[in-house]
Amino acid sequence: MSKALDTSVAYFAAWSGGDLDAAMAHVSPDVVVVAPAGRLHGPDQLRAFMEPFARMLLSSALLSAFGDDDTALLYYDTSTALVASAPAAERHTVVDGLITELQMVFDRLPFEQARAAAG
Repeated sequence: MSKALDTSVAYFAAWSGGDLDAAMAHVSPDVVVVAPAGRLHGPDQLRAFMEPFARMLLSSALLSAFGDDDTALLYYDTSTALVASAPAAERHTVVDGLITELQMVFDRLPFEQARAAAG
């Protein structure tokens, strides 16, 4: 694997395994996150965004992972009690073994629909 991909896969394995402390060890103090919820700055905002999702995660599967020394792209599927299949992709820029930029793409609509149906 590449340097960036090593970091990104370790980050994914940590948060999807419920260990947000280990996940944040792979993130730069100056990380910038672009997600459907908006732009986030720093590991504290990233953690606050990821923690509720990580808590409700039932399973995850890394479907594809590509990278070079500076960039990695992960495509994965997750399952929660609300949504049985929620595919997502993340593009990471990695500098000196830390994720400095994280771009995340996923569909929020199935989660909104599930919450509305639950009342």
